[in-house]
Amino acid sequence: MLKSNYSGFQFECGTDEAGRGCLAGPVTAAAVILPKNFNNKYLNDSKKLSETKRNLLRPVIEDEALSYYFTHVFPDEIDKINILNASILAMHRSIDKLETQPEYIIVDGNKFKPFKQVPFETIIKGDSKYFSIAAASILAKTHRDAYMEAIHEEFPMYNWKQNKGYPTKEHREAIKKYGITKYHRKSFRLLPEQLKLDL
Repeated sequence: MLKSNYSGFQFECGTDEAGRGCLAGPVTAAAVILPKNFNNKYLNDSKKLSETKRNLLRPVIEDEALSYYFTHVFPDEIDKINILNASILAMHRSIDKLETQPEYIIVDGNKFKPFKQVPFETIIKGDSKYFSIAAASILAKTHRDAYMEAIHEEFPMYNWKQNKGYPTKEHREAIKKYGITKYHRKSFRLLPEQLKLDL
């Protein structure tokens, strides 16, 4: 069973990102403040839920959250500052846009940078331990998936509506055949051969 609160503060914000390991598209983060007594037996880490369940939970979370926001950080910025910094930046931008100022932040994973003067804790597998992080993981994933499905229309040969930009065999084959697009992360190892030198 997920827990509703880590810190004891009333306005505790959970944050998580989606799309860190992708070859194309943004890294997307969400920040969510839930009511202190929030409970939902279906809510869990987005990776443990089907796409249908995630899409059903999204409006529930958005309706019941005291405040939420999500942010995309796009490939040009990822390529400039690297994926870890881009992930944290997406979290910071989301927290910054919350209508309610958080008193405490809980973060999925083990990497974060201080946000203003707000105390925080990083929690490994936090998205399967706390409601607010699980909620953030679902919002980040569903909003990012929707974006990838939209850009799929522009470049259907990469099948982003299916692979969402992750490094599937099919996605890599398409890069080999068609090259890269403006949505690809140029700083990433897009093809395994990229690191081999012809000497």
